[in-house]
Amino acid sequence: MTTRVGRRCQVPECGETERSSPFEPEWILNAIPQTDSGFASCERFNPIAVNGSLDYCPANLFQEDTIPCNGFVYARDNSVVYDFDLGCQEWMRALAGTLSSVGTLLVLPIIGYISDRFGRRIALVISVFNLSLFGLIRAFSVNYAMYLALQIIQTTLGAGIFSSAYIFATEFVGPKYRVFTSATCSSMFAVGQVVLGCIAWLVQPWRYMIMTLHIPCFTIIIYYWILSESVRWLLSKQKFDEARVVLEKASRVNKKEISEKTMQALLTPPNAPVNKVQPNGPGLIASIVKSPVLLRRVCTTPIWWITTTFVYYGLSINSTSLSDTMYLNYILTCAIEIPGFYTAVLILDRIGRKPTLSGGFLFSAACNIAFAFIPDDMTVLRLVLFLLGKFGIAVVFTSLYLFTSELYPTEYRHSLLAFSSMVGRIGSITAPLTPVLMEYWSGIPSVMFGAMGVLSGVLVLTQPETLGTKMPDTLAEAEMIGKPESKLQR
Repeated sequence: MTTRVGRRCQVPECGETERSSPFEPEWILNAIPQTDSGFASCERFNPIAVNGSLDYCPANLFQEDTIPCNGFVYARDNSVVYDFDLGCQEWMRALAGTLSSVGTLLVLPIIGYISDRFGRRIALVISVFNLSLFGLIRAFSVNYAMYLALQIIQTTLGAGIFSSAYIFATEFVGPKYRVFTSATCSSMFAVGQVVLGCIAWLVQPWRYMIMTLHIPCFTIIIYYWILSESVRWLLSKQKFDEARVVLEKASRVNKKEISEKTMQALLTPPNAPVNKVQPNGPGLIASIVKSPVLLRRVCTTPIWWITTTFVYYGLSINSTSLSDTMYLNYILTCAIEIPGFYTAVLILDRIGRKPTLSGGFLFSAACNIAFAFIPDDMTVLRLVLFLLGKFGIAVVFTSLYLFTSELYPTEYRHSLLAFSSMVGRIGSITAPLTPVLMEYWSGIPSVMFGAMGVLSGVLVLTQPETLGTKMPDTLAEAEMIGKPESKLQR
């Protein structure tokens, strides 16, 4: 909706008074300077007369010096850029994507509290309702300021839908299927993006597209009555009677029997650990400072997350500028993630975490850097390299959660994983700004993606392999990972 749209200066001396005037009339180079990509977007020749028309606009009506645009003509009229006449305000246009990413950062503590306090179903339904409501209101924005405000409100209050659904799904399966379930959830995210691309292609007016996307989402509210609450959450809140009902329902649906002994074992809370020190903020910080191993990891893992979100979202956003078929480009860029997710599932337990993660970073980086130097007329090769770059970062995306969590001890794992993830949002916040840099050279975003990928790929090699080791429970065990004398082998 706020993707980069072709635009040029309006030339009133030649009879242009509307933003919807023909974008490339025959006389265009008489009034607007020529560039390598066609003609200038934000300047035009200084007029000396007002004698032209839409059909006739000779070069002698203009001087050779240029002036900034006072008005614009757009290549497409079905975008936010056209409706709100953003013209050459590239940073303002990119701000919509940045604010959306800021909202996804702000929503994490909000939805986390709701989920842990009131349950997974409540968190999911609230997220869906907010996402649908504010998304629908956004379709009726009367100006760009209102559009931006609703953008950040929508994501701040509704973007927790994926994390809510992700936790809901993974808590319903055992360890054996957790990696596969994780990849499936990520794949459904990619499928959703493909559906988004198809709807945007078919429903061209952006206001109607927003309505088409959000109105059906209200139906997901009925999940509150369809889905059972997470058994793990119920047990953590000591709601044993409700947990029993859910387990009995699951056994009936799966045509399995749970013996009373097994049921009692599942519903009996474990004894509280004796003399276990609960870490707090100062204790965590002190432990990081005192442990060179942990300090290196805390300084390293957030860089992986920044790179992953920066490249992942950056490639999706920049895919629309690959060629004139921007909708197809976006759909292909999202669809290629699915084999990437399952490739990670297949190789993580075979070749290890480090080769998978580092290889994914470096492979994506190589494709992105090569893409930057491929001539524009080699369309097929450019598209293949672009898609392979997205494939590589999709492999990383699936591997990152697992490897990061295995590097940290249980007592600090959740806090440090959350820290890495939140710092990583810097990447998704800055990714929407990268298309602006194409004004200077079209290859700048790709080179940036490649450079970050190389950096993270090398940094992965500085950490120990965790394949074949059990997850560390204490700081001492975490420091021993990768050492010959480690006793954490499974």
